[in-house]
Amino acid sequence: MVDVSAKSVTKRIATASSRISMNAQAAELVRQGTSRKGDVLAVARLAAIAATKWTPHLIPLCHAIPIESAEVDFEWADEQTAKETESPQPTSPPQLICRVTCATSGKTGIEMEALTGASVAALTVYDMLKSVDRAMQIGPTQLEGKEGGQSGTFVRNPGSHS
Repeated sequence: MVDVSAKSVTKRIATASSRISMNAQAAELVRQGTSRKGDVLAVARLAAIAATKWTPHLIPLCHAIPIESAEVDFEWADEQTAKETESPQPTSPPQLICRVTCATSGKTGIEMEALTGASVAALTVYDMLKSVDRAMQIGPTQLEGKEGGQSGTFVRNPGSHS
C-alpha cells in the first residue's frame, strides 16, 4: 500500500461512468420502472452508493477513505447526444449511462470509489434485466474527470482513450 501519511488533506472529487447496452424491451422496462424485480434505476442507485463504500474491501491495496458525497445519475446515450449536438440520434441498441461522482477531503484520490460505483450500477442493471436480455453489454467504464490532489485536474475529452 502506498504511504500517504506525508500528503496534505485536500478536497478530491472524481466522476466515472459505465455504459450498458440492452434491447428495446429491457430499455422500456427501465424507462417505465416496471421490471419484475422492481425499479431498476432506484436499485442500481443504491447499489452504486453501497459499492463506493465497499471499494477498499474489493480492490487490493486501495486505501479506506471517508466518502463525503456520492451522487448517482442515469442518462440514455441518445439524450446525451441530443444535448451535445442539439439533434436527437437514437442509439441502437439503447445505451444507459451510469454516472457516479464521489467527493472526499483526504490524502489520496477517490477515483476508485467512483469507478467501482459506476461498475456496480451497470452490473445491477444487468442483474435486474437479465431475464429479458442476456445479451446486454457493459462498457466502457471510465474515469470522466477528477479534481484535487497532487496530480491536479483531469477531464476526459469526448472520444478520447488516453
